Amino acid sequence: MSYAFGDYLAKKERKTKKEEEHEKEVKVDEKKKAKPAVPRKEEAMEPGVRGIVRIAGKDMRGNLKLSKGLLRVRGLGHTMKNVAANAIAEELSISPQEKVGKLSDEQIERIDKLLTNLQSKNVPPYLLNRRKDPDTGKDIHVIMNDLAFTQRQDIEREKKLYTWKGYRHAYGKKVRGQRTRNTGRKGMALGVMRKTILAAAQAAKAGPAGKPGAPGAPAAGAPAAGAAPAGAKAPAGKAPTGKAPAPAAKEAKK
Repeated sequence: MSYAFGDYLAKKERKTKKEEEHEKEVKVDEKKKAKPAVPRKEEAMEPGVRGIVRIAGKDMRGNLKLSKGLLRVRGLGHTMKNVAANAIAEELSISPQEKVGKLSDEQIERIDKLLTNLQSKNVPPYLLNRRKDPDTGKDIHVIMNDLAFTQRQDIEREKKLYTWKGYRHAYGKKVRGQRTRNTGRKGMALGVMRKTILAAAQAAKAGPAGKPGAPGAPAAGAPAAGAAPAGAKAPAGKAPTGKAPAPAAKEAKK
């Protein structure tokens, strides 16, 4: 029995140790959660560096490097950003590591012109985002507002031609053959639309007969067809309907 009791005490001590460790972990987690969020330190601006610079119609912080700032421009991905940075370094002799805020207005204008004509800088055609343009038939690269405008124009053209892509765009469905059984549940809800259409049709059918103001329906309080108007007296010699015959008529029958 003493051996069994000793085992029991040892197990109890182990449990208490585990509980203490668990409590310590919980306290540490609570302390971590209770710590206030440290505000993010903003990089101090160097003297002679502008705060905000606009390149190709996009505002960016002046302490960004040119290679990172080009990524903010819509239409320039990682690969195209490297191509544009190399072209800027070769033609304008501006380093990709140069901070955007240190650039002069003339340099920014020249960078804008270069970015809008990237197709003329010996860029491989497979890197351009608009090959064989329908209007010009050339391979071009569009950025920022021009990219958004051409995208809208392409979608509208597909809708007018009523191609399958245009049909899917018009109804707000997925265009590229993705599954829509579980995801992509947007656009027209056919089940709900069908219920509302059926309810409206039933209401239209029941309208002429059931609605009080509908044509052909009797007005409220109007007497039925063939019935005498309310308050009128029955003619003499005729007994009112639904009552026993008069005694004079009974004697005449006898």
